[in-house]
Amino acid sequence: MAVIRPFRALRPVREQAANVSSVPYDVVNTEEARQLAANNPLSFLHVTRSEIDLPAGTDPYSAQVYEKARQNFAALRTRAPLLLEDEPSLYFYRLRMGAHEQTGIAACFSLDEYERDSIKKHERTRRDKEDDRTRHMVELRAQTGIVFLTYKATDEIDRLALAVTADAPLYDFRADDGVHHTVWKAGGQESSALVDAFRRVPALYIADGHHRAASASRARAELRQRGDVGEADTFIAVAFPSNQAQILPYNRTVKDLAGMTPERLLDELRGHVKVRDGKATPGAKGDVSMYLAGRWYSLDLSSATPTDGSRANALDVALLQQHVLEPVLKVGDIRTDKRIDFVGGARGTGALERAVDSGQAAVAFSMHPVTLDDLMVISDEGGIMPPKSTWFEPKLRDGLLVHVI
Repeated sequence: MAVIRPFRALRPVREQAANVSSVPYDVVNTEEARQLAANNPLSFLHVTRSEIDLPAGTDPYSAQVYEKARQNFAALRTRAPLLLEDEPSLYFYRLRMGAHEQTGIAACFSLDEYERDSIKKHERTRRDKEDDRTRHMVELRAQTGIVFLTYKATDEIDRLALAVTADAPLYDFRADDGVHHTVWKAGGQESSALVDAFRRVPALYIADGHHRAASASRARAELRQRGDVGEADTFIAVAFPSNQAQILPYNRTVKDLAGMTPERLLDELRGHVKVRDGKATPGAKGDVSMYLAGRWYSLDLSSATPTDGSRANALDVALLQQHVLEPVLKVGDIRTDKRIDFVGGARGTGALERAVDSGQAAVAFSMHPVTLDDLMVISDEGGIMPPKSTWFEPKLRDGLLVHVI
């Protein structure tokens, strides 16, 4: 059983939706955010990455950053303007990128279910990242980042989605990155039917946004201590059916070859995995493409033995770590090792080639994507996927639907 709740969305007027909306706060660094928001005072990045409006070099976790976020949020509510709905509602949010399209239900979801693990997780969170968004939520009294959930598709919810999305949308625009965003508001009757239909959904899974959900839970706890929970018992998310959500590979680059030449690296690798000439994109699970010294190779991990029998440790990203990165390239904990970087699949294999050819990296690995079935099975087992396993694309925009708490 899954509980969804209509909510009073804070949202921009239709004419300013494209200008207000922004990429998620955690897919850009400070300088990238500053460039994206340049010459656009309505960009929601002024709220989610408010350090861009402070002197260069400002600590992004300093008190003045959160105060600036609060000030920018208040100003944007007037300037855009952002309007608070009179009545709680549910919404449908469609993302279209090229030929791919996915439509999810935007709602508030139960933090009680999250804390009981009825909303299932597959990723460990970092305390420092939780600290940041928890403080951001408490300062603004708003959840500005949307969690991406998934669930096993049902005909009942699909039919309701078709009915609501047949009407005129609230928003319909193409963002600068080429992704098309369309949002509809469900009527009272459809909202009631959706709430009822989700009661028959056996489980929800966090696809992307573990830190947002964890921070919402911590923000509620802090507000409880103050005796002022308000609307903080839920968190905002969009739930997409699993047959529509798209996972792209999460690729890797390594800055150096641990003192080896390319020729020596190839010799070392042949003692661990099968190596042959290959293409930039791996053709199947168990195949990893490696770009080294201007050439693509294929590393066959299909017969590699995982460290245990869990599904998580049989993923290609885990096998690559166990049989290549750690023993050969001496990359230990990928959460903390500064020699390894990660490249979302939306940037393509050309980004890997450019990193190596420019000298920013010495070697790159192009992965086969993890499946939604992998994610769900591992989550059902209470397992944890290796860090940087999944890259969900296209991504939801910040600023279109905000949950005021």
